Amino acid sequence: MSRYLMLLPAPEAEWAKLPPEEHEKGMRAHERFNAELAEGGHKVIVSSPLHPSAEAVSMRPDGAGGTVVTDGPFTESVEQVVGFYLIESDDREGLEACCRQLASTGDLIELRELE
Repeated sequence: MSRYLMLLPAPEAEWAKLPPEEHEKGMRAHERFNAELAEGGHKVIVSSPLHPSAEAVSMRPDGAGGTVVTDGPFTESVEQVVGFYLIESDDREGLEACCRQLASTGDLIELRELE
């Protein structure tokens, strides 16, 4: 079984402005995605939305053996990772098909295999 990390990048500011019915539509798409994963024999180990990137704490080397700690995301970008799934599967092609279906509903997806 291989493990895959599915990252969900999104434009946080735009997403926060969406009306409640659009958020509900997204929740239904993820419920369908979870059902399709289960039907295909893919196992969700853990999944979760993330708190806004403005609440992140970023840490970088300071070049002198220490660490610089700052509030906020590591990179300044319109899109930030807003959620993730850790999925176990022995059928990458089937998993990618499930991901394509979810992406067709409006989600951005980055699927990466763990080493």
